[in-house]
Amino acid sequence: MPTYQWYEDYTVGTSFVTPARTIGETEVSMFAMLTGDYNRLHTDAEYMKESVFGERIAHGLLGLAIVNGLKYRTDMDPDAIIAFLGLEWAFSAPIRFNDTIHAIIVVSAMRPTKSPERGIITFSIEVRNQRSEVAQKGDMTMMVKRRPI
Repeated sequence: MPTYQWYEDYTVGTSFVTPARTIGETEVSMFAMLTGDYNRLHTDAEYMKESVFGERIAHGLLGLAIVNGLKYRTDMDPDAIIAFLGLEWAFSAPIRFNDTIHAIIVVSAMRPTKSPERGIITFSIEVRNQRSEVAQKGDMTMMVKRRPI
């Protein structure tokens, strides 16, 4: 059972490191099919040879989606989350095919709500590749269950 099951289990500064995952052709192709986003940045190798990147890159939103899933492979309990409230996100470097990404997640803010059953937690997240370069970063705000009294 996860250690962080309730709002009260967290404190500002609590940190988590997710497992890593390699982003390759399969992930990019499946994401393009799922979303309908066949932008040439992700799907046209010849076009991208002449781009600033020199090669195809993964969808930025694919990286965000994968990190959202990876966070639940830490001690965080997905059943503690009531709602995803907001996102502030920056894409600072491309995720290249065959990059291996992971996230460092830190509790940056907490506050109770009017309801004794829930609280609000903001998680500051950095997505890093295998070279420890930050590819994405931002804040996710979640409504979390509070421990029953």
